[in-house]
Order: sequence, then C-alpha cells, then structure tokens
Amino acid sequence: MTSPLPVTAERVPTSTQMAPDADPVRRFEGRALASPLSLQVHGGTHEAAEAAWDAVCDEFTAVDAGLSRHRDDSELTAINRLAGSGQALVVGRRLYTAIAATDRARRLTDGRFDARVLEDLERLGDHGAPLGTLDGRAAGIMTRRDPSTRTVALDRPHDLGGIGKGLALRWAAARAAQALDPHVGFLLEAGGDVVVRGRPSDDPSWSIAIEDPRLDRSPVAVVAVDHGAICTSSVARRRWWTDDGLTAHHIIDPRTGQPGGDGLLAVTVAADDPAWAEVWSKALFLEGRRGIAGAARARGLAAWWVESDGQLSMTPGGRMRTIWTREADEPA
Repeated sequence: MTSPLPVTAERVPTSTQMAPDADPVRRFEGRALASPLSLQVHGGTHEAAEAAWDAVCDEFTAVDAGLSRHRDDSELTAINRLAGSGQALVVGRRLYTAIAATDRARRLTDGRFDARVLEDLERLGDHGAPLGTLDGRAAGIMTRRDPSTRTVALDRPHDLGGIGKGLALRWAAARAAQALDPHVGFLLEAGGDVVVRGRPSDDPSWSIAIEDPRLDRSPVAVVAVDHGAICTSSVARRRWWTDDGLTAHHIIDPRTGQPGGDGLLAVTVAADDPAWAEVWSKALFLEGRRGIAGAARARGLAAWWVESDGQLSMTPGGRMRTIWTREADEPA
C-alpha cells in the first residue's frame, strides 16, 4: 500500500541541542507499506523507546502481510481473488477489522469512501498483485462477514490502501503506548500521516506542517495537534499516464470509477483516530472544490485543503488549530 507524503512533522531538536534538563528525544526511522516510517519518543528510557519501535515495526509488518494488495501472498490478495464467487475465507483479526471498517465508512460517508475500487485502479494502470480473471463471479453476490468464525466473502475486490495505513497507525500507536510510561510523549508518522500521544517535551502540543502538494512541497501551514491524528489525501505523488494518454491518480470516485476531486490537490483532516482521519480526508477530497467546504462544515471536521491553483482553505475547526500559514507571511 503506497500513500502520498503530504504531511510532515516539524523537526524537533536532537538531544544534544536541547537544554540539559529537557527530556531526551529519540528517533527511529525505517520503511513500511512502501512509505517512510518514523517514531519520535520524548522522554523515558532508551530501552523503553526501543521496545516501542520494535512494537511499531512488528505491527506494520503484520498489517502488510494481511492488508497489502501489492503482495501476492497477502490475506487481502487471497480474498480478492475469490471476490464475487460467494466463497468465504477465514481471515486474521486485522483484515476482518479492516473489511468491517470499510463497510461502516461507506455507510457514514454516503458512499464517498468505498474500498471496492480496485478494479478501477487496475483498469487505469495502478497495478497490484495479479487477481486472475475473476470469471467465477455470480450475480447478486454481496459481501458477507461472520464475526463468530471471522470468515469473509467479498462482492468485489477491495483496495485497503488509505484506511489500511490508518488502521496500522492506530494499532501501532496503541502498542507503542503500552511499551512507554504514560507521561512519555511520542509522534508516529507513516508516509506523512501522523498520530501523537502525550506532549513533545515542554511544549503544549505538536507542530505539524502541511506541505504544498505542488512541486516545491514547502509548508503552506503549520497546525497544532495535542492528541489524535492528522492525515492527508493528495494527488501530489501518485499520478501516472494511462494507456489512453490521460493523466490519472489513485483517489477514485466510486460513483464514476474515475479519478475524482475536481479542483483539489490535497485534503488534510485532524481527528481522534487515524483511520477515520484517512476516511474523511478521502471522502472530502471527492466532494471537489465546490462541495468540500459545505461537507466539511456540516460534519464539524477540522480540515484544510489546497486547490489546483495553490490556494489554501480551511474549516473553522481547522482555523482554530492553525498557528501559521504561508499566506500570512507573504507580502500584500
């Protein structure tokens, strides 16, 4: 599962740059789900920070094995190959939870978020593991789930990219928190999406930069996050040419089967949970430039979006969290 890198954590001083009485900052970096993965731990012991990082890596490895559409041996690929046949498989806890979450997200977003767009992505040239011809489909097959046996039968192949990364962040953050003392703050970032717990040393909140999705990628705003997550849906890094000579991106409108979000380049949402921040950032993106403001305000979301001309807009909830914008520093 690959995702854009539209949000970056503001760089904090290393332990040698901080005051002698300040909490040490420990950083760990790697890659997971085809994206950079990092953890910043403020305070506590080095042993506890290493244990938290090990837990994060272990969780992302497990999510990759269960939810990746790019792995030939993943659980998701196995169940996608049976989509529409009515045949069910017993799946792991993570994949079962992810399928249940996509069903709920589809209902709550009135179909704006729908994981059943994998065939559209394949048709447009964004290929994952081969699924075969899916010739065994039958009319009227619906997705079925049985929590008592944890069996799943899909109606259509699923792409769990964004929500899968959001769930990985949720689960990995919970495991990192278990390894650390309650007073220790940390920031976990996967492919630019961020979840935080506690405080960064002596600061009241974390400062998160929202990148310009155009070529320069410099920040367009910095926002304060004191808990929860901030996630972005963006077309900055996943664009390609189709066989028809048209440009495409990965945020598919399930109503049309085509790339959506007319007039938008990126949408960022802050929420208590990273999976739901992912869901709402995509659902709002698909509202397009004309519909996003009303949809975001109706939901009471803290949201920011960058239009095709580079203009930054935000909801009242987003404005309350914003501590700097590039527009404010530009000369009149």
